[in-house]
Amino acid sequence: MLPVKPSLRCGVSEWNNNNLQLWAEAQQQRLVSSEIRQECKSLRNETHCKTVWDEKETSRRLTERVWDVSRWRDLLDSCAQKVDEEMDALTLSKELTEQALAATATPLEVSTECMMLREGRRGYELVTDPVQEQLQKEVELIERVQQTLQQHIDEAFQQLCVLQEARHQLTGDLQNKMEALDIDKSCLTLTITSPNISLKTNPTRIPSGASTPQEWVQLSNHNVVQAEEAMRVSQQMREDMSLSRAQLQNELEAERRATEFALRKRSHHEEQARDELQWQIRNMEAEIAEMESDIRELDADLQAKTAPLKLAHTRLENRTHRPGMDLCRDEVQYSLVAEVEQLEATVLALQLKLSKAQHSLQNMRLHHGQMLQDLSRKQEALSLEQRSLNTRTRLTSGSSTVGVVAPVVPLMNSCGRGNLQLMAE
Repeated sequence: MLPVKPSLRCGVSEWNNNNLQLWAEAQQQRLVSSEIRQECKSLRNETHCKTVWDEKETSRRLTERVWDVSRWRDLLDSCAQKVDEEMDALTLSKELTEQALAATATPLEVSTECMMLREGRRGYELVTDPVQEQLQKEVELIERVQQTLQQHIDEAFQQLCVLQEARHQLTGDLQNKMEALDIDKSCLTLTITSPNISLKTNPTRIPSGASTPQEWVQLSNHNVVQAEEAMRVSQQMREDMSLSRAQLQNELEAERRATEFALRKRSHHEEQARDELQWQIRNMEAEIAEMESDIRELDADLQAKTAPLKLAHTRLENRTHRPGMDLCRDEVQYSLVAEVEQLEATVLALQLKLSKAQHSLQNMRLHHGQMLQDLSRKQEALSLEQRSLNTRTRLTSGSSTVGVVAPVVPLMNSCGRGNLQLMAE
């Protein structure tokens, strides 16, 4: 008989119960495992669909965002091109205005020179006539034109700075849009199989300086609105500059014509006065010659009366020596006395007339000298007027000056769509 190891033994019923418990536990574990597997499968399917759906939704939103950014990029680019065109147009208008301003130098120089030439008149020829008034008005008009054109140039320069600033804002925003568009397009091309994807540290953080969609739209819209407003002001400014150049050109042309008409009219009046004075001088010289002849005749007649007077005096003196009663106051005596009185009266009358004639001759000679001096001044003044007219031919001799070459320009609305053919262009 073998020896039996002492141990704790269980009965058959306990063995059966233990087996039943193991089987029940196994079945329970399998059931739990099955449920977990079903849940895992369901979760896998759900998360897969959710992941695919989220990725598709994100791609869709990225596509919409790319379209939205592209639309704003195109709008900003178009606006920037329009700003560039407006800047070119405003620069051209500014250059035309600068040319018009430079072209006023010659008219101002000519008008000033004419005024200085006419200051050389002497005596009564130095008058304040309509020509002087027109020249003064012309100088004042040219100075006003220069001031107005310079003001337009300054305003155009300031507006160019505004357009440049608007262009800078548009360019900066456009550059940001293009970079953002490149990034979003790059993100749109990424897939789960892309080699350059990886896990990042805290990818859900909010970057510093991030904006809201409303702020993003407001910024771009503000840049566009600001640029459009600057272009509107620039277009109005170009229109004002074109109209102003045309108006000032017409005013200068009208004043030039008025001044030259007054100058020609004054020259005609001076020619008439000179011709009249020359005629008066010729008549005066003829009258002086006749007076000199009459004075010589008067003097000859006066000298001729000396001999008869001597004869009468001698006869009377000799007859005073008659003796006695023969010293009679007879008819001869009375006749000789009457003859002497008549001769003395004649001599006195001739002397008075000769004195008046000589005085008149002296006055005529003095006046003749004054007329010759006045004729010299008139000829000098007429020469100065002619020189002034010749000087003003510089305004129409082919030099491009405002208001003196081209015909009067009709006022028209350019609005940046038409070029006025200005005299300074």
